Amino acid sequence: MVIILVVLAGVAFDPLAPLPGVPAIVMVILQVVHSLPRPRRLVGPWTLVAQALLFVWAGQGAPGLLTASVLLIARGPARWVLTGAVVAVTGLLNTADAYTCVNAMVNALTQGLVVFGVTRLNDLRAELHAARHELAETSVAEERERASREFESVLGSSLSAITALAAQGRTSEIVALARRAAARARQAPPAPAQPPFDDLTPRLALPILVTVHLGFLIVSAVFLWRAALPPGVLAPALLILAGVTGLQLRHSWPRPPGVRPAHAGWTLPLQLALALAPLFFPDRPYPQLIGYAAGSLLILWTRWAAFPVVGAVLAAASVVMALRGIAPVDNLYWTFNALAIAVMFHGLALHTDMVVQVRQARLALAGIAVERERRRIARDVHDLLGYSLSAIVVKGELAVRMPERSAEQLADITRIAERALADVAAIPRDSGRPLSLATELASAREVLSTAGAGVHADPAVELPPEVDALLATVLREAVTNVLRHSRARTCRIELTARDATARLRIANDGVTGPDAAPPGQGLRNLAQRVSAHGGTLRASRVDGGYELLVLQPTGFGRDADGVEPVTGT
Repeated sequence: MVIILVVLAGVAFDPLAPLPGVPAIVMVILQVVHSLPRPRRLVGPWTLVAQALLFVWAGQGAPGLLTASVLLIARGPARWVLTGAVVAVTGLLNTADAYTCVNAMVNALTQGLVVFGVTRLNDLRAELHAARHELAETSVAEERERASREFESVLGSSLSAITALAAQGRTSEIVALARRAAARARQAPPAPAQPPFDDLTPRLALPILVTVHLGFLIVSAVFLWRAALPPGVLAPALLILAGVTGLQLRHSWPRPPGVRPAHAGWTLPLQLALALAPLFFPDRPYPQLIGYAAGSLLILWTRWAAFPVVGAVLAAASVVMALRGIAPVDNLYWTFNALAIAVMFHGLALHTDMVVQVRQARLALAGIAVERERRRIARDVHDLLGYSLSAIVVKGELAVRMPERSAEQLADITRIAERALADVAAIPRDSGRPLSLATELASAREVLSTAGAGVHADPAVELPPEVDALLATVLREAVTNVLRHSRARTCRIELTARDATARLRIANDGVTGPDAAPPGQGLRNLAQRVSAHGGTLRASRVDGGYELLVLQPTGFGRDADGVEPVTGT
């Protein structure tokens, strides 16, 4: 808000007429109403019409204020038609010479864009900040939709095909298809795609920034051309003007927080030197570029470092102009002009930078949300479907080995595939029914027995629902690993709950392969799940076998080791 008011003062105040008339005062008051958030509820067509009636008598800054109001209030194509009309009328009212006409028209446009830009970018910053989580939510919804389509086309079609093959008794094909589907379910999630960012993107920020710089460049170039400088002076003057403007745009360009433009250690002194050089032209000083360098100081330095240096630069320029014979009134005008330009560039760059930063923050939040959702989906696919597909493989192999029991196994395969199909539909939406430890214990006994392992399993105990579902997930993944990574002849499942801690231990023999094999994706998923609920998970090789142990707190505020945390006072 402060920057908006300062920019308005820079546009509206005329040092040659420090006591504004009534039209100028009313014009500025109406612009404040148009630009500040709280009084803006008073805005209507009547305020714009009032400014349009006043701007002819309201001073040199009035066309810029009217242009800004048109851009802020008008909508659709009318906005740009009316803007062009204001600029054209401003030119018709200033026809003393070519420079006066061009200067008035370009000032009306550039000053209007600065006021509009600072006002609208401030609004956009607030809107983007308030809606910073909307993009993340939209991105997650789109990721769920994409995952749903992908799983339906890959895993869903495989499970449907397994059901059809089971009805036809084609057990060998069932085993091969289930193995391929299980490998797909165990794959790590791919890198997330860039989230969409079309909505609420501050598209006007950079075009306004570039247009304002071009406007000031044109006005200054026309001024130099009108001065009828000798070719030996005009050429370097134009080169200096282009260099100062280009460096100003470079210094104003948005960048990450805390990052200065590359090589700012020499580009800022170079711009300052180029801006001061026209003060020492042989015929007369040209102070138009001082405001550029002052603006860069405000943009690149902290305010407490920039303010005194900017003051010193403006004071030094004023002294040089006085020594070069510039009249006091003109000296005052050019000094204030430099200050106004510095404030405009600083305000525009600051708000552009803030809007871009908020946009980048929203993209980062969306990227994090999509990454988290992809991993959640991949984890659930691995943990839930991996078990079902492994069970289908076991039962299919048994049907191949024992044809006399194939009908029973094929019926089980159909049942498991249908349940897995429901999981495929529910996982992307995170709407699947929670697992039950009692159900998983019964299923573990059945599947492990089918695979030829002797099973000892403790009965289920009463646990809080979230702990019961968590341990059911652990048990399901542990049984999947037994089926995939061992030729177990025995498997022991121990379950106890005492001292506000649930203990689940799954141990099996028949483990093959290297002792130092790294943990797979499934164990990493389980460790993350258990840790997120305050528990601990340990998996290790034992003599001829493997053991997985989970200690999970069942009471609020308790640790898995049963030791209460000490609260500081």
